[in-house]
Amino acid sequence: MKTTTIFIASCLACSVAAAEGDYRAEAIAMMKRDFKPRGIATLDRLAEDGVQAVCNRSGNHPPKDIAERLEKDQMETIRYPADGKYMGDWKAGEKLAQNGRGMAWNDKAGVPGGGSCYNCHQIGPGETSFGTIGPSLYQFGKQRGNGPDMQKYVYARIYNGKAFSLCSAMPRFGYVHALSEAQIKDLVALLLDPESPVNSK
Repeated sequence: MKTTTIFIASCLACSVAAAEGDYRAEAIAMMKRDFKPRGIATLDRLAEDGVQAVCNRSGNHPPKDIAERLEKDQMETIRYPADGKYMGDWKAGEKLAQNGRGMAWNDKAGVPGGGSCYNCHQIGPGETSFGTIGPSLYQFGKQRGNGPDMQKYVYARIYNGKAFSLCSAMPRFGYVHALSEAQIKDLVALLLDPESPVNSK
């Protein structure tokens, strides 16, 4: 992230923090005191990067110019596949999307985590329960198309959703290495492949 952007983000974060008094500092101190590293859950989980700080301290409504600068910086973090292909296996993508396991302290290091997509989105017609934090993805490919531009867009959105909407609740799956390149490709296929249940009638 560029130095000027970090400075702007820090200024905004500090001004809002000053209005909050010492509550935030007390909460952070309490978490650092009480949180004990276990397994793959290390203390770096308590670290707040510049983007998170801006969103947290602005109530997810940072000034438009700052949001646009930070979104541009986040866009530069996206690493597209070297082979230029964005779609994998939709069946593997469906398993990943429906898997709510992953990133827990007792998971083994290096084991791929679950996508937990159903926690926020409706994915297919057979689901009996799904979250509504994010929009329904049912029939996504049928409605949006599945050409090269859409494939690239979906890949990027999964990789780092904050490049498109700074304070989005969408996790930065690729940016934080929660999902591999191959897993993101499989999710792209789940959303866009005509044979996927996402795009069934």
